[in-house]
Amino acid sequence: MKRLTIVAAALSIAAGAGSPAAAQDGDFAGKTITIHIGNTAGGTYDLMGRLVARHLGRFLPGHPTVIAENMPGAGTLRAANYIANVAPKNGTALGIVSETLAVEQALKNAAVQYDAATLTWIGRVAASNAVHIQWHTSKVQSIDDAKKFEGTVAGTGPGNVAEIVPTLLNAVIGTKFKIVRGYPAANESMLAMERGEIEGAAVNWATVKTAKAQWLRENKVKVILQDLPRRGPDLQDVPALGELGDNIEAKQLLGLYANTGAIGRSFFGPPGTAPSAARALREGFIAMTKDPEFIADANKINAELDIGTADEILAAVKQTLDVPESVLRRAREIFGR
Repeated sequence: MKRLTIVAAALSIAAGAGSPAAAQDGDFAGKTITIHIGNTAGGTYDLMGRLVARHLGRFLPGHPTVIAENMPGAGTLRAANYIANVAPKNGTALGIVSETLAVEQALKNAAVQYDAATLTWIGRVAASNAVHIQWHTSKVQSIDDAKKFEGTVAGTGPGNVAEIVPTLLNAVIGTKFKIVRGYPAANESMLAMERGEIEGAAVNWATVKTAKAQWLRENKVKVILQDLPRRGPDLQDVPALGELGDNIEAKQLLGLYANTGAIGRSFFGPPGTAPSAARALREGFIAMTKDPEFIADANKINAELDIGTADEILAAVKQTLDVPESVLRRAREIFGR
């Protein structure tokens, strides 16, 4: 009887010792959270990643330090693969990469080493509206022009819309875009366009109308396409990707990329992230987006917030991965995969 009592007491002590450890899974006191940004500095991914890094720690248990680090490469797939396979699963590693990560998986891109449906989605700060712009000296000043004349555009990696959409348009509707590959991100693409190296680039609309507002005022660039299912409120006279195509298959192919905006500028952690840590990150993220100081900071950098929850992002990811195989097969043929 005495022995049973000793054993029971030992088990009780062990259980009690385990409780604080379990609670600490969602406590970030003394820890540093790193947000890995899949692009170089200067673009909207970088701006949004650093915006969140400045504020998220205030809304997490233990008030950890949050830093942002750029990890460009392979159209942001380098960062996505790192988060999925290498990063710690305790909530201290987050990523923000191209909104096309689910599409790249669906198309069986050989560089993809993740399952977007199993990533630990945290939240979205902004939807995405990539636009395709042409320098004013280019013969291509519309999508119809692009069917008549060859126009050079900057490529920023096989997983980025800057290469994906022109390739798709060439195959599906007969445009003549010539992709000049090797540019790290949109910022370098715009510099190259200004220098006359290339004629066009794909850039987030928010970046164009804020950082390059002078270009618009002086008619230095023309927006010829927006990567949305329907025309956005700011660009009612510019065709949307989702409205192009002469048949059902063409519309489905183009729609595959027109719908990536729902993923937009989203943050995620590794698959299998500790549930308590994931819960703390999601709750802290949403609380942060409602904070007046965060909103004021976003306004300073002209960020157009469009908040999304982890469930909303995951639904968009699953919808992308559920595209008919016949459409995906045609897309893989187009991209040579």
